[in-house]
Amino acid sequence: MELRQLRYFVAVAEELNFGRAAARLHIAGPSLSQQIKALERDLGVRLFDRDRRSVTLTASGQALLAPARTLLDQADELRRSAAGMAASEPVRLGYVNWRPSDLAARVSGVAQLHIDAWVMPSHTQAARVADGSIDLAICWVQTGDLAAHDLQANLIGADRLYAISTGADASAVQARDTLVLLDADTATWDSWNRYAEQFARGTGARTVHIADGGVTGPAFFDHVRRLRRPVINCPKGQTTPVPPDLLKRPVVDPAPYWTWALVSRRGETRKAVQSTIEALTRDVGTLGLNADTAWLPAGDPFRVTGPAGPDR
Repeated sequence: MELRQLRYFVAVAEELNFGRAAARLHIAGPSLSQQIKALERDLGVRLFDRDRRSVTLTASGQALLAPARTLLDQADELRRSAAGMAASEPVRLGYVNWRPSDLAARVSGVAQLHIDAWVMPSHTQAARVADGSIDLAICWVQTGDLAAHDLQANLIGADRLYAISTGADASAVQARDTLVLLDADTATWDSWNRYAEQFARGTGARTVHIADGGVTGPAFFDHVRRLRRPVINCPKGQTTPVPPDLLKRPVVDPAPYWTWALVSRRGETRKAVQSTIEALTRDVGTLGLNADTAWLPAGDPFRVTGPAGPDR
C-alpha cells in the first residue's frame, strides 16, 4: 500500500465518480482504476461498488475513509516540518568575486545561507566544495575539474568580456586583434590563465606574459598603456571604473564569455542544499551563451557547439 493510493482512494470517495477524481488528481482514468484495484488487492477488501451509473463506498470503504484522511494529513504535516527544517539548516557558499545582487532574497525561506568570508580563486573554491569545507561555490570550472572532484555545475551567471584600449576609437575590435595577459602566479590566476590560453589558441589573439599580478587593478591599466593594443579584461575587473585616458571596446568575431557556475558535490542529498541550488538557478536561461557569436573554451560545461566549430 502506498500513500498515493490512499490519496486516490480519498479522491474517489469524495467525488464518487472516477472521471472527476482522475481530473482532480491529474492522472488518466484507467490508471486511477488500476491503482484502486491494486489497493483493494493489498487490503483484501472491496472499497467501492461500481456500475455504469454510480460509484458508492462499501462498508469497508466507509471504515477506511477517516483513517486514510488522518494518515494523509500526518504525511503532509511531516513534509511541511521537513521543509521547515531545511529552511533552518545552514548552507555554506563561497565565491570568487561575483555573486547575484539578490542572493539573500532568492534563498529566503529556503535555507540559512552563510556566505564564506574567504574570497578565493575559482580552482580553490571548487576544491573546497569537494572536500566539504563549503557546500556550494560560485566559480569558473571546466568539465575536467568537475570529473576530477566528482562535482556538478549549474549555470548561475555569465559575463561578456570586453577590451580596454588606449586612444579614442571605441568601436568593436576583432578578437584576433586583442591581447590577453598570463600571470606567472598560477596559484592565484590558474583559471584565468587557462581561459586566456584557450582564447588565444581559438581566436588568434596574442598572449603577453606578466609577473606582477596585473591581470586586474591599476597594474592592468598600466599594461594597457604600455602595450598600446586592446587587452581583454579579466572578469574580476568587470565593474572596475576605467581611467579617463582609456576606454572600453566590445570584442567581436567571436565575443568572449566567462561563465559562473554554482558548483556542488555530485549526488548531494541534503534537502537544504538541493533547495538552494534550485532557488539560485531557477529561470537563469542561456544568458546569450547559445548565440553563434559567443565564444567559450572547449572545456566549459555550458558551451554550446555551433557552426563556428570546436574552438568557438
